[in-house]
Amino acid sequence: MSDPSPESRDAFIRRLDEVFSEFVPHNRALGFRFRDYGDGMAEIAIPYAAHLVGNPDTGVVHGGAISALLDATSGASVFLKFRRAVGVATLDLRIDYLKPATPGREVVARATCYKVTKQIAFTRAVAFHDDPEAPIASSSGTFIMVSRSIPIAEAHE
Repeated sequence: MSDPSPESRDAFIRRLDEVFSEFVPHNRALGFRFRDYGDGMAEIAIPYAAHLVGNPDTGVVHGGAISALLDATSGASVFLKFRRAVGVATLDLRIDYLKPATPGREVVARATCYKVTKQIAFTRAVAFHDDPEAPIASSSGTFIMVSRSIPIAEAHE
């Protein structure tokens, strides 16, 4: 993907948000929003919200919300590896929780699709607040590509 103008880039990020909300209502329910994208890279944030807290005494976001964020972001990185989006399904997602998220702060995930075979894509991701080098959690995943096309956009050039 070539570097689009800032306006075109913002419009494409809005389109990614629309598609992920439409095709995966769970993403909408959790409040996921795209922050950035690249060739095989996706960055998605989840805002802090009381309904996502796992322990009311600490205010820490539930690990399940972070798992869902890593899964969605990893799947998005597979979409973004191709010029034309295809449907993907998670085969395996291994997550290592490294520290609790800070209460009151959004969590960001950045995923990269680093290898693609005929039907399987491989990803790595981290969830963090400000610095991906100080992760809350990390993951590695495998995704199967299915024949159903998802109309994100034609090649974004």
